[in-house]
Amino acid sequence: MEMSRAFTGDVIAFDGHTTIVALWADRCARYGDRVCHREKLLGIWQAYSWRDYYDSAKRIGLALIALGVKRGEPVLILSEDRREWLYCDLAAAAIGAIPGGVYTTDSAAQLAYLANDSGARVLFVENDEQLDKWIAARGEMPGVEHVVVFDRDGLAEYSHPRVMFLDELMKIGAAAADPDRFEQALHEVQPEDPRMLIYTSGTTGPPKGAVLTHRNMIFQLTAGCEMLEFREDDNLLCFLPLCHVLERLVSVEAPLANGCIVNFAESPETVFDNLREVSPDSFAGVPRIWEKVYSRVMIMRSEAGPLGQRAFDWALRIGMARARADRPSAGLKIAHRIADLLVLGNLRRMLGFANARRVTSGAAPISPELIDWFDAIGVPLVEGFGMTETSGVATVNTVENNHVGTVGAPLPGVTLKLDEATGELLVGGPTVFAGYWNKPEKTAETITPDGWLRTGDIGRIGNDGHLTITGRMKDIIITAGGKNITPAEIESKLKFSPYISDAVVIGDRRKYLTCLIMIDQENVEQFAQNRAIPFSDFASLTRAAEVQALIGEVVAETNRHFANVEQIKDFRLIDILLTAEDEELTPTMKLKRNFVNQRHGALIDEMY
Repeated sequence: MEMSRAFTGDVIAFDGHTTIVALWADRCARYGDRVCHREKLLGIWQAYSWRDYYDSAKRIGLALIALGVKRGEPVLILSEDRREWLYCDLAAAAIGAIPGGVYTTDSAAQLAYLANDSGARVLFVENDEQLDKWIAARGEMPGVEHVVVFDRDGLAEYSHPRVMFLDELMKIGAAAADPDRFEQALHEVQPEDPRMLIYTSGTTGPPKGAVLTHRNMIFQLTAGCEMLEFREDDNLLCFLPLCHVLERLVSVEAPLANGCIVNFAESPETVFDNLREVSPDSFAGVPRIWEKVYSRVMIMRSEAGPLGQRAFDWALRIGMARARADRPSAGLKIAHRIADLLVLGNLRRMLGFANARRVTSGAAPISPELIDWFDAIGVPLVEGFGMTETSGVATVNTVENNHVGTVGAPLPGVTLKLDEATGELLVGGPTVFAGYWNKPEKTAETITPDGWLRTGDIGRIGNDGHLTITGRMKDIIITAGGKNITPAEIESKLKFSPYISDAVVIGDRRKYLTCLIMIDQENVEQFAQNRAIPFSDFASLTRAAEVQALIGEVVAETNRHFANVEQIKDFRLIDILLTAEDEELTPTMKLKRNFVNQRHGALIDEMY
């Protein structure tokens, strides 16, 4: 652990600043009235400045001090993405408190668990819907003394001694007797102090609060800027939950480093519309987003008619040839220019990627074929690897050096190795988190005595240093015949089909592999309508013989790429349409393997 230990005592600074809040204060002063955030009000984009950012956060921070919030004390935020989320986040961090997010899809019981586990006394909620969760479970979280609501809509008559509205809180801050107390507190924040509390998704037990320090996040900025280009005039689109470390990094921390403009998507349902409106210069998403874009394009192709389909297929072939050619011929360059002018450029504009210099995928494996497809249409998609416990990013590909099929090279200062006994990936360096909140035994299980992070992933490290993740240790399938199989690659290959949104391979202690599949509603409905296949709802769609045959063809094609022992012998379609509110899905739209196995045990048993 030589490099990780070497970093332990080193000062890590970005532009001379060793804490995120010092960097934030500097940027707000530097940029002043320049646009910092944009979000929609009644359907019209509104702009907010860096001065708004600082002044609003200062008032909130002073009010939190007046409420008795102390250094090192968690503060929870339960809201969709919006500028107030960031105001509260930086307000809490600037006074030395620890901001933590709560997913809006969490239930009242889950909110109570997080409130009690963190010990938070202040809870910010977005609106009446989220306030209802506190109301429903307030008896189970007696430690929450103050609930602050962003929006008054639907709450004009509501009154409770522990509830106030954000504008009322900000008035408390504006009337503070010692307004300089905010800056004093900000300057007292140290690099090793917690910057944020990120709760893991809890797929293998109750959620754990991961503590990420200012030093962790400053390192992410210094190392990240060596590999990923951002510019002051860049527009970004914030749409993943800000509770998730990836969105926090790209929509909060990175803009502080680079002065970018953050545009907030109206809702998860409007992401594709907002993409077209904003046309971001860079964009980070999870595999489900990229799979959905691909599916939408395939729908458009099927509706284009014979001439349009032939034009699209021709342009895609040219784009693929151009992407794969190290030294394209003059004829290929000319053909690509024509294909881009007539088809591919228009497609990028329609999708919202006309300005995209780089788009990234993380949080789960993505199909290499999907990366190649985006490259063919002129959208440079790169994959990275990271987790909450690595403070966001540990490895990443770059546009200039994109090793498709790998998750890239480690950030400068990050070290990788594989456990000799188990093959588990270990990560070292200043990116390793501080530990789990109030759970020293869990921290000891995750961080070795000499500072290496046990990721729970297995993979390969190439001679060039690029990392390939082959799966999660807990997901390894050991068949009845004793064969070890990592299902992630099989599942990624299945999900490249526009007709499949997710898949879980089954087979642990079984004689052969089977699969539970969640179909893509839009594309399969379109398939059924084009062929006059009758269906009345999602469940009946999954039961249609033609749909079963369609998915069977995808499975058969996927099997061709794998050895006999890795092939899927049978499958079943999940007949309920899952959303982020369902317990089977994580907030980033990944199926929870253990939960799916339990919930759909009868379907699984049918296949054996």
